[in-house]
Amino acid sequence: MPFFDLDPAQLAEVLGSEPNYRAKQVWQGVYGMLERPADLTTLPKNLRSRIADDPRLELSLSRVDRITSDAGKTIKDLWQLADGRQVESVLMAYSDRVTLCVSSQAGCAMGCVFCATGQAGFFRHLTRAEILEQVFHAAALSKHALGKRLSNLVFMGMGEPMANYDNVVAAIRVIVQDFGISARHITLSTVGIIPGILRLAQEGLPLSLAVSIHAANNEKRTALVPMNARYPLEDLMEALQHYRTRSNRRISFEWAMMAGINDGVQDAIELAGLARRLRAHVNLIPLNPTPAWDYPGSAPEVVREFRDHLGALGVNATIRANRGNQIAAACGQLQAQVSRRAKAVAKEH
Repeated sequence: MPFFDLDPAQLAEVLGSEPNYRAKQVWQGVYGMLERPADLTTLPKNLRSRIADDPRLELSLSRVDRITSDAGKTIKDLWQLADGRQVESVLMAYSDRVTLCVSSQAGCAMGCVFCATGQAGFFRHLTRAEILEQVFHAAALSKHALGKRLSNLVFMGMGEPMANYDNVVAAIRVIVQDFGISARHITLSTVGIIPGILRLAQEGLPLSLAVSIHAANNEKRTALVPMNARYPLEDLMEALQHYRTRSNRRISFEWAMMAGINDGVQDAIELAGLARRLRAHVNLIPLNPTPAWDYPGSAPEVVREFRDHLGALGVNATIRANRGNQIAAACGQLQAQVSRRAKAVAKEH
């Protein structure tokens, strides 16, 4: 059981005969000071040594690769899990916030045709501890390397958060309570898993919800996002309206701009019809290229025209600045690059 699987009572039990305040010191040292358990200088040396040797207090992620861009303001890490699977996280520093894009699964089963993670297939859910540890490492990196507090989280990394609902929500509750990141600064992205959306509406967590929609009619969307066949747009809109009413939180639509696929006038008209119903904000995302998707992203001028057309139709839309294109920005691309390098080295030997 790695450290981030423990709750305070379990941590006290692991520490055994130590005074009760020691467990509080360790908990605050990890979640508050963002130090590894064995590195806490507030503890006596013999206890730190004991912690270092206890597998129940180990961390479970090891860094395989790190690449940076934007003058060090975008940092992408590739992590290896205890079973050898790999996931990615991305830390992005802005003038007013520091945001972590966190993964919830190793791989993804949703099969979105343009997505590098979906192209790799699904391996397994991440545990609560594996999600929390991504946050821990990023918060420590933000503190020590950037001199800023990690303030925002987006569950837009590898995997579909709603498919790993229990672990994701359990992790979010710890993130809010112990890392001190406001639920209002956490965004959960989904392709539209309706049962998860309805469950989340009952949780009392004021999270922002981002829906990876990419097409606004069922035929086209099913071709791009196969899960639409199971949860079509009509039903999805009802579930989103329910979530918006219960949570009083804004819904946003994620729209990856693909040349000749979903960047025409008719696409904008259809999208505007859905967005106006929910008063949803639209994020237009210049598509990152992926190995198994032959279509390029829309040209910058086309993206701007699409945004302006949405605006004329009464929809608030922004173009997301693509952070770190030169560092395999799309989820799954760094893992794929490292895998290809490893195979090439093995072949040489």
